[in-house]
Amino acid sequence: MTKPMRTLPEAAGAAPACRCIFLLLPTFSPLDLSSAVAALEAANQHDGTARYDWRVVSEDGLSVTAPNGLGVAVDGGLPDLVRGDMIFVCGGQGQEPGISLKVLGWLRKAQRMGAALGALGGGVLALARSGLLAGRQVSAHWALRAVLAEAHPDVEVKNSLFTMEGKLITCAGGTATIDMMLNLIADHHGAALATGAADLMVCSSARRGNQDQTVSEYGRTGVRHEKLAAALSLMRSNLEEPLTPGGISDLVGLSVRQLERLFSKYLQTTPKVYYTRLRLDYARSLLLQTNMRIIDVALASGFNSQTHFAKVYRRYFGKSPHQERPF
Repeated sequence: MTKPMRTLPEAAGAAPACRCIFLLLPTFSPLDLSSAVAALEAANQHDGTARYDWRVVSEDGLSVTAPNGLGVAVDGGLPDLVRGDMIFVCGGQGQEPGISLKVLGWLRKAQRMGAALGALGGGVLALARSGLLAGRQVSAHWALRAVLAEAHPDVEVKNSLFTMEGKLITCAGGTATIDMMLNLIADHHGAALATGAADLMVCSSARRGNQDQTVSEYGRTGVRHEKLAAALSLMRSNLEEPLTPGGISDLVGLSVRQLERLFSKYLQTTPKVYYTRLRLDYARSLLLQTNMRIIDVALASGFNSQTHFAKVYRRYFGKSPHQERPF
C-alpha cells in the first residue's frame, strides 16, 4: 500500500504540497490507513493539483504486517522532519507492544519543530505515552477509552468521532478517518475541494467531529431486548465497583430471576459469569496496553484481592496476569 508515484503538478504560485507522514505501529488498522490516503488522493485528483504528498513509514523502515495478515511495504524509516509536516500515528485496538524510546523521541521532536500531530485509532496511545497529550482533549475509539482514561488520567477522553485542536488531531479510526480527513481538507483548502474529494470517494457528506460514536448494545452483542441491553450497559459502566445482581435488577425494573432468564435465553450464560467476563476482558486490556501494577489492574477491574484476581484470570485465559504482559 505504498503511495503511487505522484505525477500531478503543483498549482502555479501555490505553496508546496503538504507532506503527511503515516507511522505504522505493529497493530495498525489497514482501514484507517487506506481511508486517510484515499481522501488525500481524492483531494489531489479533484482538479489535478498536488496539494498533498504522503509517506508511509515504520520505525525500522521494514514492512509492517497488520493483525489481519495484510503486509504493507513502507517508504522508509523515521524521516528527518521539516516544518509543515503532518504526522499521523496509526495503531489499532489490539495488543500494542511497548512504544520504543526512539519513536517517542521522534514524536517529541516533531512537536518541538511545530509539526501537526495526529492519531488514528490506537495511535492515540502512543501519543499519550509520549506525554504530548497531558491536559488535552482527544477522541479515541470506544474500545480504548476506558484504558486510556485509566492509564492517562491527565488526558480528557471524548466520545466523539474526531477532535481537531490546534496542531493536535485525534480520531476514533474506522470510517471516522474519512470524516476527519475531509474536514481537514476543508480547513486547508475550503469546502468546495472537500466536497469534490468526497464525491470522488462516493461519500455523501462528512460527519462533524463532535458527533458521538454511536455503539449500541445491539451493535456490541446482538441483543435487542431493551431491559437486557440496559443491564449490559450498566455492567459495562460499573467495572471498578461491580453492582450486585439485585442492584442491576432493580435499576432495570426486573426481578433477579427474570434477569437470569433473559441472560440464559439471549446470551446462554448467567449475569455473574457475563459480568466477570467483562471485568476480565477489561483487565486484559489494561495489562496489554498500560504499565499499571497488577494490583492496580485488579482493583480497576473490580477485584479486591490480587490473589483472587490472578486465580480467576488464569482460569479464564489459561495464563497468569504476569504471563499476559508483553514486556
